[in-house]
Amino acid sequence: MNVKYMFSLMAVVFLFLFSYLGAEVAGLKVLFGIIIPYVAILIFVAGFVSRMMDWAASAVPFAIPTTCGQQSSLPWIKQNRIDNPSTKTGVIIRMLLEILCFRSLFRNTKMKIHQGQKISYKLEIWLWVSALAFHWAFLVVLVRHLRFFTEPIPGFVKFLEFMDGFFKIEFVDSFMQIGLPGIFMSGLVLLAAVSFLLVRRIMVPQVKYISLAADFFPLFLIIGITVSGIYMRYVSKVDIVGIKELTMGLATLHPTIPEGISSVFFVHLFFVCSLLVYIPFSKLMHMGGIFLSPTRNMLANTRAFRHVNPWNYPVKTHTYEEYEDEFREKMIDAGLPVDKKE
Repeated sequence: MNVKYMFSLMAVVFLFLFSYLGAEVAGLKVLFGIIIPYVAILIFVAGFVSRMMDWAASAVPFAIPTTCGQQSSLPWIKQNRIDNPSTKTGVIIRMLLEILCFRSLFRNTKMKIHQGQKISYKLEIWLWVSALAFHWAFLVVLVRHLRFFTEPIPGFVKFLEFMDGFFKIEFVDSFMQIGLPGIFMSGLVLLAAVSFLLVRRIMVPQVKYISLAADFFPLFLIIGITVSGIYMRYVSKVDIVGIKELTMGLATLHPTIPEGISSVFFVHLFFVCSLLVYIPFSKLMHMGGIFLSPTRNMLANTRAFRHVNPWNYPVKTHTYEEYEDEFREKMIDAGLPVDKKE
């Protein structure tokens, strides 16, 4: 048994017990419904902005764009304008494909050795599919939750809910009826994708070897958020009106705790707050760091322009032009080529 992921699992179980018992037994609903959410938002915003400003202020001493194609050079050599961009438009297209489609992850390959000698490579397509499904489903879930913080509800949120619940699953028999309320596909896709990423990190030896407890913790935490949300929507009876009153109070800075809100909601909210606090201090900051990655956002034009190291202190240089001016006559006498005859 891997101790690293057990530590992370126990940490999430502790957060569950702490929030559930605190809200259900100790009656600390003001703590979990008002104080902790505000503190979590402040820590998230301050931590996120601080790390982004720190990265933005970091000097880039070398031109280090990652390239997968031909750089712009001679006119008769075809350039790969997206994988090796020399213009800002190319960089923007490359960044959009990376952020929206995970284009570099799509190229991820897996190596296998056959019969002790032959080596083969194949695309690790399922990692790309699961990562893409996870991030897009997470985004859809976040946008859908804007209905709890806005009044009236924006039209794009209603449209997204309609599209997300367009393919409703209906099953009715004498024991159960599924479909009321309508099933949102994003929640199920999110749970399936994050579960795949967790199982992959646990079961694949190479991935498990390089994984830390900090890599497992957010996966277990997101599973907790997803499962508690699905449980509230499809299994338990929660007071949606009371929850909206609480969230609108938080958004308008007039917080209140209505009566009758299930303790499961406070568990769900506490999990979300824990994730917000965790993000600025973890690898999850790649959500902002991708925009400042010099391997992606720099022009690949090192053949056309010289990238000057900003850390260099002023030094006196002796250029070739100055060298030739100094030794031109001797170079001509020696039969060496010169740029200027005089």
